[in-house]
Amino acid sequence: MIFVRDKGRMCNNILQYGHLYAWGREHGRSTMSMRFAYKYCYFRICHTRYHNFFFYLLAKYAAKWHLLPVADFGLDAPASDYDAQENRLLSHRHVVAEGWYARWYDLFLKYKSEIISLFTFDEEVCRRPDLLLSSLPEGVLCIGLHIRRGDYCRWYGGRYYYSDEQYINVVKGHLSTIPEKRVALLVCGNDPELDEAAFRQAFPDATVLFPKGNPAEDLYLLSRCDRLIGAPSTFSLVASMYRDVPLYWIEDPAVVPSAHCFGHFDQLFQQIK
Repeated sequence: MIFVRDKGRMCNNILQYGHLYAWGREHGRSTMSMRFAYKYCYFRICHTRYHNFFFYLLAKYAAKWHLLPVADFGLDAPASDYDAQENRLLSHRHVVAEGWYARWYDLFLKYKSEIISLFTFDEEVCRRPDLLLSSLPEGVLCIGLHIRRGDYCRWYGGRYYYSDEQYINVVKGHLSTIPEKRVALLVCGNDPELDEAAFRQAFPDATVLFPKGNPAEDLYLLSRCDRLIGAPSTFSLVASMYRDVPLYWIEDPAVVPSAHCFGHFDQLFQQIK
């Protein structure tokens, strides 16, 4: 059994586990996510075998007391040590694997449908977003805007910490390239001080909604949109994974994104830092 552990946020954990699940499938090894055994209990994986608090504690303290070896693919692990960590996975029947750089892109894509199935949303998660989506006018182009603030004021020196005005201008620019479309703009994010009035004033001809769901509800809602826009983030990336939703990452808020600027999960997930 490979016990997968790490810190970080929900979608980081989904991607990290996805890579190790795919590696395990390729090598005939079972995997268990320590994170989804007790936290972020919104998905099918949380109700599968071994995903419970007992096995979380078992793996946690077995590693702490050096009863289980640890394969570390973390930030501080040297690149030359990568093969050694993979060999550790191969040579031990039970092992803890951790670290953001456990990555096997080809294997992830090979088992992508299984990974998506594991992270199918619980029915309770879908209820409110489905009601919201059913209330939208028929035939609208549904654009999901993911606003990431919080720790982004520090991450990469604040490079992707954008203001309301910058997000608004990016969306305005994109809508100028598709003027014939009726649009619903669903704004999700982690900033409680978002200026909702500014967004509504900026898009008087669009249906502008602020769902304010929990992280899983927002993720599910974004996954049901027709297009996604946001700062580079694993949250919008994972949202795009479910249905291969076109995704535009805002690298430069002065750029006007046309349809050809949007990417897809299979390429973008190999660019994540």
